[in-house]
Amino acid sequence: MGLRPQVPSLSTAVAAGQLTGGWSGHGRPVHATLRTLLDRRGGLATRRDVLRVAPPWTLQSACRAGRLVRVLPQVYVDATLVRDTPTELPILARIDPELARRAALAYGGGRAALSRLTALDVWGLRRQPPGEPMHLDLPVGSGLSGRPHLVVRRRPGFTTEPPHAVIRRGVPVTRLDRTLVDCWPLLPTVDRAGVLIRAVNDRLTTPQRLVAALGEVPRLIARPALRALVDRLAAGCRSPLEIWGHDHVFTGPGMPAFTRQARVRVGGRTIYLDMFAEAERVDIELDGATSHGDPTEREIDLRRDALLATKGILVVRFSHRRLLADPAQVRQETLAILASRRLGPMIT
Repeated sequence: MGLRPQVPSLSTAVAAGQLTGGWSGHGRPVHATLRTLLDRRGGLATRRDVLRVAPPWTLQSACRAGRLVRVLPQVYVDATLVRDTPTELPILARIDPELARRAALAYGGGRAALSRLTALDVWGLRRQPPGEPMHLDLPVGSGLSGRPHLVVRRRPGFTTEPPHAVIRRGVPVTRLDRTLVDCWPLLPTVDRAGVLIRAVNDRLTTPQRLVAALGEVPRLIARPALRALVDRLAAGCRSPLEIWGHDHVFTGPGMPAFTRQARVRVGGRTIYLDMFAEAERVDIELDGATSHGDPTEREIDLRRDALLATKGILVVRFSHRRLLADPAQVRQETLAILASRRLGPMIT
């Protein structure tokens, strides 16, 4: 569970010159209790919150005077927290994203969780660009609908607790595997694979959990492509290059069933092998487009390969350029190396 983000108080922000306008000095003063409430809650309050501590006229007066702005039904923020430009944007798009998320959750009345692209941002896997709507999941029957800059989805039996949602960075969000599946058709095509690969590589989820989540959404757009990617991740592929190699080079007649990300202990170290042919004791390493640009990184690889040689493991490296430009030749060389290892060392 993450820590709840710290929101500066209104008085601190005003003192630091971060906000414009004010709550006094022009027109009728705002009720001191309302100001205290907003200060304590980082500039946001619901109508219910206000009516617990002040009479209705206080809220009405603050809105008429331009001190408060309604960002969603029953949800208000201090007007000094609303950016002046561009004024054609919805109010939710003109306040800090974190404040906008708090406002959306307040609108949900404790029954909502951030979902899809907004949840993906909270999980730290993709930042939502300015202007992209927020997403909120609610149970069926909530009676709430979408608003400008806020997309609402109603799900049967949805709750803000597991297995539907968890707390991340202090706010309820849909669980990551379901978030990734839901986001698949919403993401730009070029970003889809990278987000899922990163989530698995960072051990935030697993291919098995993604398969289970995919089963919850049988009519997902572009489902076959997602299932193919999850299958490659389950096979051990951990980069777009490895997936391409799996599909075009290292499977088929003559190729062994490589163990991907095989774990080997050598010299007190744990080393993970990209593709390990155990019977032949061959490790195929696929070097990315930026690999070995740094001599220090090259030296690290050489030492690693030497350690593996003490265990009788031959390391064969193929560059990003060669793999993509001449896959047939890479395949031929791989088959020849594997065949020679099966025959044993040649004597001349």
